[in-house]
Amino acid sequence: MNMHSLWTLLLIDLALMTVALIINQVTKRAGIVDAMWSFCILIASVYSAVFHDQGDIWTRVMIGAIGVLWFGRLGLHLLKRYQHETHEDGRYANMRQASGKFETPVFVVFFIFQAGLALLFSIPMWWLTQIPTAKWSPFHGWVLLFGGVWLLIALWGETTADHQLAQFRKSPDNRGKTMRSGLWAYSRHPNYFFEWLHWFVYPLIGIEAGLYGLWLYPVLMFLFLYYVTGIPFTEKQALLSRGEDYRLYQQQTSLFFPRSPRR
Repeated sequence: MNMHSLWTLLLIDLALMTVALIINQVTKRAGIVDAMWSFCILIASVYSAVFHDQGDIWTRVMIGAIGVLWFGRLGLHLLKRYQHETHEDGRYANMRQASGKFETPVFVVFFIFQAGLALLFSIPMWWLTQIPTAKWSPFHGWVLLFGGVWLLIALWGETTADHQLAQFRKSPDNRGKTMRSGLWAYSRHPNYFFEWLHWFVYPLIGIEAGLYGLWLYPVLMFLFLYYVTGIPFTEKQALLSRGEDYRLYQQQTSLFFPRSPRR
């Protein structure tokens, strides 16, 4: 395996997170880290697809396309949201307040950690693009096609969920209310669900070459979204801002996995 390229990706991630850290220090808004995290993986996908020329060409094309479609769209979406926010994301505002006089070193460590995390989640792309054609089966084209269809379903779901929520929030009449239509009628966090679904693409492709370690990534992403960075904080903030309206929504709608709403 090409370890040199892995070190290169780490340096790129550290450079991007340094830019994000400087923006944070100037604006006192750390939410830029979310967009930069996506751009780190976008670059890793494209870099691996271009420079791992010993790998199967169609796998490299697939990984590069996923990087552009998924992480490019996600990064731009998060960057646009960051630009339109008038207040810092509550997660980072709480971190800033809790840090007190140690705010700067805490955020330096946090951004370095995010660079390492981005590298960790770039390993599927780095790994898959290095497998030569001879190690794939004669059915590899069909496997890639299946992975592409899976990716497009996940991309449709997350894009639709983000668009529906953005349209709902545009109306002043919806201020303080909870989105209950579209995909949000079936899950309280459909965007997180489809984000998690996308991470199955890599092990589904890799299983053909015996890359069973890639199944760790859907597990890791589920744990992060369900227990750490995603759902717990979002639920807490929604209860604080929407109170009983959101409690009723919790009773009626699945937390993560889509299903028909309870009456």
